[in-house]
Amino acid sequence: MAAQILVMPGQVLSEDVLPVPRKSSTSLKLGPGLRYTPPSTITTTLAGPLCIDRKKNAVWVENNSGRYIPQTNDVIIATVHHSSTDFYHCSITPHTTFAQLPQLAFEGATKKTRPQLSSGGLIYARVVAASKHLDPEIACYNPSTGKSEGLGELKGGMVFDISLGMARRLLLSKQKEEGKLVILEDLAEQ
Repeated sequence: MAAQILVMPGQVLSEDVLPVPRKSSTSLKLGPGLRYTPPSTITTTLAGPLCIDRKKNAVWVENNSGRYIPQTNDVIIATVHHSSTDFYHCSITPHTTFAQLPQLAFEGATKKTRPQLSSGGLIYARVVAASKHLDPEIACYNPSTGKSEGLGELKGGMVFDISLGMARRLLLSKQKEEGKLVILEDLAEQ
């Protein structure tokens, strides 16, 4: 995170605040709290510090609202609630609608080789589609490559709740310098 500016809902971001990509083919990634209105208007929808990551060419509004709202391409841990003919219905957060995980949304899955997930099982998945009008859809593979890239059923270990701010700090690329956390690095060494 190179710079932070405090923004309010409805504020239009000027182009000089936004990061300039190194390659012209790289698009700007908008995170939570921002809305794009064509042709070139970016408006804030939340109040909080504007976070800019020039290395990843990403911008978002930091907000500890306490409620996770799925965004496309987010990587999440979900709990399998129940299954139907074609889908596993998974809980991302309590008291929200279930995310749909197609039973064939795994690397190399066919009707005969699809994984049999039990109720209460944990999966590591990517949000494929998210809208405020529809249930989110998740998948356990990268749609562009067809590979799992570590996504799928989780076995063993522990899971516990953390705040959204803590989750974002854990996902920072330079944890020691920026986030002041070394939890994941320490766990990887053990």
